[in-house]
Amino acid sequence: MDVLEITNLNKRVGERTVVQDLSLRVPEGAIYGFIGENGAGKTTTMKITLGLLAADGGEIRICGEKVGYGQTHTNRFVGYLPDVPEFYSYLTPREYLALCGGLAGVSSGVLRKRADELLELVGLSASASRRISGFSRGMKQRLGIAQALVHRPKLLICDEPTSALDPAGRKDIIDILRAIKSETTVLFSTHILPDIERVCDRIGLLHGGRLALSGRLEEIRAMHAK
Repeated sequence: MDVLEITNLNKRVGERTVVQDLSLRVPEGAIYGFIGENGAGKTTTMKITLGLLAADGGEIRICGEKVGYGQTHTNRFVGYLPDVPEFYSYLTPREYLALCGGLAGVSSGVLRKRADELLELVGLSASASRRISGFSRGMKQRLGIAQALVHRPKLLICDEPTSALDPAGRKDIIDILRAIKSETTVLFSTHILPDIERVCDRIGLLHGGRLALSGRLEEIRAMHAK
């Protein structure tokens, strides 16, 4: 089953074509590396997928349901980590996850256990009662992943989650993505190729708004070797 299907997607901003005839499929259980230089159209594609931007043509389906601009019904399937996540910094991680879980419709009866599971997963259990205002950039990225997973989404979309982190912080995020592969499908946007090689099993290379290359990582490596 394909969790995410993008078919002939097009988007213009003024006179510039940002996304052109983009088609890709992300199968269930994959960690899909969405690669491209800055300005290639990755973030625009993800915002359309989340219903935050209107497409000029084409179609996106998540778990078989069509995405519509301003209609967020498909977002019940989706967790989202932006490149610079924002928080209510006066809250603690546990309070913040309780807030996000409540907004996502997670019942109070399971929310505390879920929050504890996620804080353990992202390595923040020891900091669960600290104010977020004192967190490092890497800690905030890890908390952002926990927030995105609180409602057990079918698809986790990560927009450049490692781009501003040091090598140790990048390794932390990669290890978390590996750990959640059995729980959710991941669309991992980045321009850092070593991170893709460490964690992704499929990739799509976006160039100038078009999908220039796609396939399984081992197939792409074999093509490059030739």
